[in-house]
Amino acid sequence: MTGRSPVLAFLLMVPAAVQALPWDGTYRLSQGADCDRVGEEGGALRIGGGVFEGVGATCRMTEPVDVLDLDATIYVLDCEGEGETWTERAMFMRAAEGDAIFVLWRGYAFRYERCPGPDGAAAE
Repeated sequence: MTGRSPVLAFLLMVPAAVQALPWDGTYRLSQGADCDRVGEEGGALRIGGGVFEGVGATCRMTEPVDVLDLDATIYVLDCEGEGETWTERAMFMRAAEGDAIFVLWRGYAFRYERCPGPDGAAAE
């Protein structure tokens, strides 16, 4: 047990935000979106390292709650953008078809297709 204590202590010190989330990736904001333009109109959004980068806003994804049998997670989003800060709750869920996710936020449901990786295959 002594050999595991330092490893366990290290893992407990690593913030949840730096751990990979199942939603990590870059997603098109619309059908013809430019995946190289993250956070811009006509571009893409990026999720990585517990951070959601959208158009004009960046949000830290905290306090995850798994939604059983839905392959979904609800997060508290601590956001900032355009000189303001705010807190929201949002649910992220895998789409039943295709390489996409749904983001449910304040009464809206958005479907975002994953951007292709550099080799044209779906990004991981």
